[in-house]
Amino acid sequence: MPDLPTPQNAAEAALFSECWDAVLSYADLCTSGSAAATQLATEAFTHGIREARTNNDATKGAGRRTPRLPRVPLLLTSVRTTAAAWETHGQGHRLDPDLRLWLNSEKAARYTGPPLHRPLALRGLKDMQEADAALLWLAEVEAVPLPAVARRLGLDPTAAAEELGHVRALFRDRCHRNHLDTPMDAGCRSYARLLDAVTRSPGAETPEDLSRHLAQCVECAEAAACLRLHGGGLPAAVAGGVIGWGGLAYLERRRRAAEAGLAGGRADAASDTGIAVGTVARPRLGRTGLLAAAVLVSGLALTVSLMPFGDGSGRDASARGDSTDRQPVADPGIPSPSATARPADSSASPEPKKPASATATHTRPDPEPQGTSSSPAGSATPSAHPTRSASCKVKYEIVDEWPDGFQATVAVTSAQALDDWQVAWTFPDGQRVTQMWDGTFTQHGSRVTASAASYNKSVAAGGTFAVGFIGSWDDRNAVPDNFTLNGGRCIRTT
Repeated sequence: MPDLPTPQNAAEAALFSECWDAVLSYADLCTSGSAAATQLATEAFTHGIREARTNNDATKGAGRRTPRLPRVPLLLTSVRTTAAAWETHGQGHRLDPDLRLWLNSEKAARYTGPPLHRPLALRGLKDMQEADAALLWLAEVEAVPLPAVARRLGLDPTAAAEELGHVRALFRDRCHRNHLDTPMDAGCRSYARLLDAVTRSPGAETPEDLSRHLAQCVECAEAAACLRLHGGGLPAAVAGGVIGWGGLAYLERRRRAAEAGLAGGRADAASDTGIAVGTVARPRLGRTGLLAAAVLVSGLALTVSLMPFGDGSGRDASARGDSTDRQPVADPGIPSPSATARPADSSASPEPKKPASATATHTRPDPEPQGTSSSPAGSATPSAHPTRSASCKVKYEIVDEWPDGFQATVAVTSAQALDDWQVAWTFPDGQRVTQMWDGTFTQHGSRVTASAASYNKSVAAGGTFAVGFIGSWDDRNAVPDNFTLNGGRCIRTT
């Protein structure tokens, strides 16, 4: 395993500290074990830093700007390309199985294919000045508080919000221009200007024909996500368009770290990474620089960002290749925050990993088939804990909604202590769950059953746990009903 490069100066040392935990977090998503994650992160970090230095030297020599990504997304891209190299050279067994499938698909080929066919967010971010792109990435994807972003980039904190607004508009302009420059068929071309008009106004309604087109065309759907600055979908559009596979799961991990106040590294634990850090003479602020500090990320920050977490494909950590012996990359003795980022009252805590069941998570029997309000006689409960008649309250919240899709959370407060749980509900309008985090799901018709992940099975009496998911809808998106917890009926609250 190669050694990490030595920072060339204090400013680069500070950048190392801010980037390392992000790289390690994404590498953990991409691999099947903590040792493989550390090696992938180290190789990708080393390759990415050297590439960045080479680009800097070439730019200085040519006397002009070479378009490139900011440091963090550049290094995350290096993780993806290093993983692809592992797959090519016979080390693919160390990668996540879903990532391997993705790397050998046409989806991955878009990121290295002709520039005009690459994802729109990737092209739009590279077309911006690096400092502007860094502001957008740190605020939207890394979820770093705006005052902290301003300090890192040498901005006036009082004007940072206004500048972020300008940068968002600039990103939209670049994406719109690139969308029009993209080779497309006549059908897509006919919708391009209509899509621009619809996404400019928060209150504009999407015509039915455009909505149907966006449900069938990947490129136009990507353009819609990049052009629609309102509604909260921009972070997912940027992360998915730049990183590719695992973008949504990475986004959720970084939000957890940011909410815990740990995004961007800490001024301790330098010895844990093996990076040699120089001495800082005094702080320096600049538009493209950061407050220089000879620091590296702390073990606590890694613990938060590397908490076990589903990758948005309907599976949890126990479904990965090393489900029986996988350990967190960070020190498992350091406490972690609550299992779900969005609901403010979620209090489920990760528990030590238990051996995975011999049955795949997605084939677990649904305790409540569609059309019933309780489990049929003889059906198994998910836990030895007798909670079929558990008293519980459920809060269902739609976080974001767009044509044909939405994001929601289900927060459950249980009156009894649980050592495992399944929460189920019925959609009234034929909605479908497509991705879920902090749990796994099965769906039979309109009935959805969400099962605990390996790290949030235990819930204290009076405690709350939650799952988040992305779904699709057609004509209406009404709130589901008939909520149950381990077979016992729940009361829905508002």
